[in-house]
Amino acid sequence: MNTENIDMQNNNSSPIAAFRSDERLALDNGRPDPGQLVLANEARFNASFYSEPLTAYAVGWRDQNEIEKTLDFLAPPVQAGRRYEFKKSDNTEAFYSETDDLRAIGADFKRVEYKGITQLDKTLNKGLTLRVDLDQIDSMVNWREVFTARLLQRLLRNELRRAITLIAGVATNTAKTWDTTVGRDPDQDVLTDLIAAVDDSGVRPNRLLYGDVAWNKRLIAHRAQASAGGYASAGLTTGELAGFMGVDGVRVSRERFQSTAVLKGKVVPDVVLEFFAEDGVGPDDPSHAKRFWTAVEGGGKYRVYEQQMSAKLIDLTVEHYSNVSVTSTLGLRKLTIS
Repeated sequence: MNTENIDMQNNNSSPIAAFRSDERLALDNGRPDPGQLVLANEARFNASFYSEPLTAYAVGWRDQNEIEKTLDFLAPPVQAGRRYEFKKSDNTEAFYSETDDLRAIGADFKRVEYKGITQLDKTLNKGLTLRVDLDQIDSMVNWREVFTARLLQRLLRNELRRAITLIAGVATNTAKTWDTTVGRDPDQDVLTDLIAAVDDSGVRPNRLLYGDVAWNKRLIAHRAQASAGGYASAGLTTGELAGFMGVDGVRVSRERFQSTAVLKGKVVPDVVLEFFAEDGVGPDDPSHAKRFWTAVEGGGKYRVYEQQMSAKLIDLTVEHYSNVSVTSTLGLRKLTIS
């Protein structure tokens, strides 16, 4: 057996072993000879195209349409590594009540145990690339920031749609009709559903998210009632409604996305979501949903690349690592409004 065959057998666990030693490309050491082909890697790509100024811009960028605020309201952000774990809420022990907690002489107290299911997951690499023709931007000085902002906004809209689809898909649903029929009381419908949520989980939902149409139908139903209560309810702001409902916050989502070539779709459908969430949470806090994210260079959520593709074409790429996880479905409810 010649030395080449021995070399291949000794290294047969690597795909590179399919080539003879004199056929293999050299590894990129950062100083290749002119004209030499080398094996590149992700670190080399990042070093070549990573844009520190645009990444810093992404860290300080704020969404004027408040998509991120709606996302954080629904699924509070939690910083985590690429692979993370959290406790799936199991509150049977938390609300259990004994009648046999009396200790007999010579005996020990009854032993109790608080359990939870540990869930393993990971943040997912997400991003978008926009190709820019230099002839299109002409004399626009801040075109990099403008297009980076557009990509950030689209990524956030994608995140919110995923979160809504995931959370609304597992929430306990009740169908309601809010129209001009006499006797309709949308706020009482929500209060009744909040009580049902407490019966399910023992914890009262502290946030309400209304879809645009659901909020509009709430107003129509209240205004149609020939009563002082109906008129007063129709005039409540979201802050006043939160106080009336006994929750920490009420938010109305009016975000849209392009669903077809000519039609816009509602990011939040015709529903009222009732859930528990808190700001500044950790992996094991009792929020119904959390958005786990992994920091990139500089500790921010986003990383931006600028790659010159040709004399006239430049690719701008924004990437991030995140994943929305529903940590409990107990007491997570929604009203579907027609």
